[in-house]
Amino acid sequence: MNRELSRELIRALDRKLSRLFQMVLLGLTFLLVGCSGPGFNLKNLAKTDIDMVADAHYQEVELLLKELTIKLYKRNPKCLAAQKDIGRVHTVDTRVDQLFSFRERRSFPELSVSGVDAIERALSNDFDGDRVFALMVGLTTMIRQSYNDQSEFFIYSELDGQQLYYSARNLEIALWRISTYRDDHGAPFLLTNSMNGKVHNLSYERLFGKMIALQDILAKIIADKNQRFIKTVAQNVATMAFFPI
Repeated sequence: MNRELSRELIRALDRKLSRLFQMVLLGLTFLLVGCSGPGFNLKNLAKTDIDMVADAHYQEVELLLKELTIKLYKRNPKCLAAQKDIGRVHTVDTRVDQLFSFRERRSFPELSVSGVDAIERALSNDFDGDRVFALMVGLTTMIRQSYNDQSEFFIYSELDGQQLYYSARNLEIALWRISTYRDDHGAPFLLTNSMNGKVHNLSYERLFGKMIALQDILAKIIADKNQRFIKTVAQNVATMAFFPI
């Protein structure tokens, strides 16, 4: 008798638990459906507001880097023919594909360095390769390093405001060097801004300015989130070395 009663109690409890599980599952379904909309993505449930801000900053900076790559090649077309790959001259599209199709890529067969080392290589007299490509390898890998080599951010992601701040200073130094460094013949290594009479083309400088502002803003947001101070530097781009990231 006691055994039969126990079995009945167990079966009743199982039925109640089953109904409870179904109700919870149904509630979660309604919650997800209710939250869904044109811009809803399930993975966003694992993101904070700051993660979404970091996503937006990274995406915008990468778009600016891609725009800068195309503009530099249009201004410096001879760089495309400077380095041949198995007898084939690169095009702007193939270079953009190399730089931006695989975000995790950190090295390239024709270039043994990345980050700030690649930027310095692009603006040195002893380099006879594709200077635009070397510069953009340096800028893109340096920026990606400041984001911990991530292109998307979640609750568990950890960004360092100091590194983002240093990347902004490196962009300032890179812009100054591109504008002022000259080869042995006194010509700029790369043509960028131009001033033909009253017509000034400062579009390159504006692109750098946008990237610098984005990196600085995100650096402050991340520092505030982590309750840390950013160690600022007195900037003199003419004498400063690049910051390691």
